[in-house]
Amino acid sequence: MVTMRSVEDLTARARIRDQALELFAARGVDAVTVREIAAAAGVSHALVLHHYGSKQRLREVVDDHVAQVFDGMFEAVAADPEEFFASGDSASFAELMSGAVPSGSPIPAYLRRLLLSGDVTGQILFRRLFDASVEMTGQMTAAGLMRASGDIAVRAAFLMVNDLAMVLLRDQLTSVLGVDPMSPDGMRRWAAEVVTAYTDGVFTGELP
Repeated sequence: MVTMRSVEDLTARARIRDQALELFAARGVDAVTVREIAAAAGVSHALVLHHYGSKQRLREVVDDHVAQVFDGMFEAVAADPEEFFASGDSASFAELMSGAVPSGSPIPAYLRRLLLSGDVTGQILFRRLFDASVEMTGQMTAAGLMRASGDIAVRAAFLMVNDLAMVLLRDQLTSVLGVDPMSPDGMRRWAAEVVTAYTDGVFTGELP
């Protein structure tokens, strides 16, 4: 039986994690203190330590939470690639991204910090994303939805970095496109062109 106390503890634990994620994304892990996280979450410094033990352990939980979000995004496609691409509707990609990374989420900014800082955690996460991309590419090829590649690792990496471009270059893309690519409107606009490029190609076939 779940008691009221345990429900409150779970809520506080999640709130602490989410506030830590937001602060880490905005300022970097090293610049944020446990007391600042506690204040942002509306709990005591002692309660943060009660739930997580240390800032390092809290950071590990945040990292795992971010990784799971992106794992889930890939798994949603890999679980039934034929269904996902059956309609040919470019909005499907936007809906997937919107569900995994809602507009206003600090996850894109935190992921950008992890991937561009050379942080060990970022390297581990990049490997997880790459492995998931290889798996998804293999399943889509086996299902006849993707042409076979002579180098599936490069193919998977190419597809992955195109998806990550919205995250890593979000500010720059917003500036030149006039819309945040991580917003619902921006994702729909981005997805429409990306899906067209993948399915129809961008060259006329007249190149040597």
